[in-house]
Amino acid sequence: MNPRTLLPFAGFAWLVSAALAAEPITIPLWPDQPPGETAPLPPEVDVTTPADRKPAGRPVIRISNVSTPTLTVYKPDPAKDTGAAVLVCPGGGYVRLAMDIEGTEVCDWLNSIGVTGVLLKYRVPRREGMPQHLPPGQDAQRAMGVLRQRAAEFGIDPHRIGIIGFSAGAHVAAVLSAHQDARLYPAIDAADALSCRPDFALLIYPGYFTARDHQVGIAPEVAVTAGKTPPTFLAMAEDDPVHVENALFYYLALKQANVSAEMHLYPTGGHGFGLRRTDQLITSWPDRAADWLRASGWLNP
Repeated sequence: MNPRTLLPFAGFAWLVSAALAAEPITIPLWPDQPPGETAPLPPEVDVTTPADRKPAGRPVIRISNVSTPTLTVYKPDPAKDTGAAVLVCPGGGYVRLAMDIEGTEVCDWLNSIGVTGVLLKYRVPRREGMPQHLPPGQDAQRAMGVLRQRAAEFGIDPHRIGIIGFSAGAHVAAVLSAHQDARLYPAIDAADALSCRPDFALLIYPGYFTARDHQVGIAPEVAVTAGKTPPTFLAMAEDDPVHVENALFYYLALKQANVSAEMHLYPTGGHGFGLRRTDQLITSWPDRAADWLRASGWLNP
């Protein structure tokens, strides 16, 4: 058969496969007011402007004034569902969230490799009088507990729930990796009694990891602990304006603590490219990440 005649069938098959996946489910993260919130924020808003950078020639949806955190669960095609899940933390400098390039597009990729993607819309911008990572870190801890509590409902394995973060979202992911013994907020219900430790972590062009005085080392809120910090995958470009030391110092801390880790550094690529493919080799990082997940056994049904 002529390959050209196969194209309509291939497109139809893709549509059928996509239709088999359940519609995304969005749930509130907190049963009531999130911890520490006292002052009302303006309404949630899309802060995207025509002047914003467009990775791979496409715009990015950026939202801010998030005061009601949510989880949105994206399930893969049942025929390829491995039972694994990954909590997705978009970046945005703790000011906004890049909801598509580092959110929904990431969930689509996870679905393509048989993983449930769970998009965390965490609180931004920074709250006055609080460390910038505290409200998002609380949201991430709560999210992991909720996912484990409702694992059967969402069809996921509570022992194969990882986290992926981009830029500031990678910092949120590392804060979660570091704070697993106690909640950063008073417990609310049974979900908060479950472990909030991610089973594995993927940190893509991470930011805010280095010591604040720019000395060698990592910031205390992302401290690495032997036997506790989860296996970690890192990817970053050496010309990233956020500085490649964020990945280097964290990788060194992982190795010193004998935590399983894999790091991919690329000479060029910049920052904020998400999963959008370009002629830059760094945009092939999802292939390396999928290899790591498979080799580590996280995709075994």
